[in-house]
Amino acid sequence: MTLIPIRRVRTPASRAPLSPLPSLTSHRAASLFADESGAATAEYAIATMAAVAFAGLLVVIMRSDEVRGILEDLVRRALTVE
Repeated sequence: MTLIPIRRVRTPASRAPLSPLPSLTSHRAASLFADESGAATAEYAIATMAAVAFAGLLVVIMRSDEVRGILEDLVRRALTVE
């Protein structure tokens, strides 16, 4: 696989010097840590990853011959009329 380099397009605005980062004061740090924007999205992402991992574990368990035999036996007994 060949990667194609991405060329940056220079616009007059991109030639302007970058503004320096603001200094990190205790007040600014407190306001940054108090900001919870994006927290819900991160929680949904973590919950989705956990669900995918659990589903993968179930697939591995369900593919085993022993579990397959138990389920087939259960279905046979449920469908058998005595």
